Amino acid sequence: MTSSKDKHIVYAPITLDFVKISVEFCTFLEKMEVLSREEWIKGMLRILPLLYVKATLLPKIEVLSDEMSEVFVTEQDYMLISNHVASVVGEEDVYLDVFVEDMKYSDRPVSSFISEDIADIYQDIRNFVSVYQHGLEEAMIYALNDITTNFRLYWGQKLVNVIRPLHSLVYKPLDDINLDHTMGEEDGLWV
Repeated sequence: MTSSKDKHIVYAPITLDFVKISVEFCTFLEKMEVLSREEWIKGMLRILPLLYVKATLLPKIEVLSDEMSEVFVTEQDYMLISNHVASVVGEEDVYLDVFVEDMKYSDRPVSSFISEDIADIYQDIRNFVSVYQHGLEEAMIYALNDITTNFRLYWGQKLVNVIRPLHSLVYKPLDDINLDHTMGEEDGLWV
């Protein structure tokens, strides 16, 4: 059950700003254009911070049931995005993550993957966008509640974590990494 106030929130300008950047994020990942590695990473570095900022501005919604919004992203969709991102970043997919629960109990670094983190973010964002595409206000309220809850508990931290290695890939000294790798080429070939 939701209130009439919540129905207005789904069309509030701040909510629609988040929807817009969410669509841009999904479109960028789904297009799978042949871009240079540097262009692709710079595109992500432009979208991800905006997604984070817009998510922090989303209004709080109180839903009176435990109903969850519909899931649209399949395992195949998830793997397609994850594999695509992995092919773009190549051997630089793995990074050390200090903001994971396992780190508290480990004396060794914990590894994360850029491709998995971006696919995890995509999964929540794409499910949210898909609900909005259907235009059913009640479902949109639940989707808005889910996306804000999941942002606080899950994908917000992943988003912040993945920006660091992406930033490093673009801005660390060029002799350390070659950013001219073009997506879709064999791993051993460099432009």
